[in-house]
Amino acid sequence: MIKRYLYLALGFICVGLGFVGIFVPGLPTTIFVLVAAWAFSRSSERFERWLLEHPIFGSLIQNWRQYRGISIKSKVTAVGLIVPTFGATILLTNFPILADIGFISFGIVLCTFLVTRPVPPSPSTHQVIS
Repeated sequence: MIKRYLYLALGFICVGLGFVGIFVPGLPTTIFVLVAAWAFSRSSERFERWLLEHPIFGSLIQNWRQYRGISIKSKVTAVGLIVPTFGATILLTNFPILADIGFISFGIVLCTFLVTRPVPPSPSTHQVIS
């Protein structure tokens, strides 16, 4: 019973962090949403279903679960936000050079990870078996 509440708490915390990550550069939305779906799958069918049916996050979770992939639109959006926000952070702040190098390295690793994930098939290419 305590495990269930811990998974629920983790799920809600990750949903919250994922939402904040939409607006805060450097806070990855996708990983938090995926962890929330995983936590809800172990604690609440209702909240797992809510995430799976969510208009923004649902397809992201389903694509990851089925194909370990990220859609081209999500990749372009993510990289298109990561590069300018990381760049602006580096240019507009007065962090030490080592912090800037770390930030650049993290951005490169993050973008490389996103770009190298497989692209799930589009809904129009799914075959219906009758």
